[in-house]
Amino acid sequence: MIKAVFFDLDDTLLWDQKSVKEAFAATCKVAQARFGIDPDQLEEAVREEARKLYSSYETYPFTQMIGINPFEGLWGNFLDDQEDFRKMNAMVPAYRKEAWTMGLKRMGIDDPEFGFELAERFPQERRNLPFVYEETFATLDRLKGQYKLLLLTNGSPDLQKTKLEITSELVPYFDQIVISGDFGKGKPDPSLFEHALERMSLGKDDVIMVGDNLMTDILGANRAGIKSVWINRHNKTREEVVPAYEIRHLEELFPILDELKDK
Repeated sequence: MIKAVFFDLDDTLLWDQKSVKEAFAATCKVAQARFGIDPDQLEEAVREEARKLYSSYETYPFTQMIGINPFEGLWGNFLDDQEDFRKMNAMVPAYRKEAWTMGLKRMGIDDPEFGFELAERFPQERRNLPFVYEETFATLDRLKGQYKLLLLTNGSPDLQKTKLEITSELVPYFDQIVISGDFGKGKPDPSLFEHALERMSLGKDDVIMVGDNLMTDILGANRAGIKSVWINRHNKTREEVVPAYEIRHLEELFPILDELKDK
């Protein structure tokens, strides 16, 4: 019988992709106003430069293990008390400036000072633009009291806590919040899921994991022997990782939970 639901945070409950997209749009409009350049083309150029740069740093293997993407690097501060996070904290100011400056360069604008201005603007815009899926709170309201709830998120504790501070109404729903950067390993490592089970004093058959990412949320839950629910809002094609259940909308979770009540 299911006693608890584990939720991923980014792009499961929080619409992080939209927040990043809107922050890019707002920042690139500043460049459009200044130089008349196409904001969509600048966004694409900066995203490409950011990905290339991010993967070139010595911190890259760590960010992959913990689960921190290049665009989180464009706005996170990583004020975490651990050596790899300290390296990231030291690296990100130059990374941000370089990503924006190189993006501008590809648009024919060689202006490092303006690159720095945009690099500083993007984190402000991202903090001002938190988005939560419309069904998130309705779903959590129905679950709260019936099931224990745990948030299991990859990332830097400092950055994930920042996301939760700017959407603070999410936090009270959860009995526990587990962040990969605190634990030292990220999803899909099964030990993170086992750690979450220990925090809840539950066994693997007592829990169901809900997440949007096949290669982290679903693969990790499968490896830990936890039933998995893949929320596939964008009709992606499933690869080799097979969830126990697939849904398009969070409220489709309830028939699954009802079915599992009888097992």
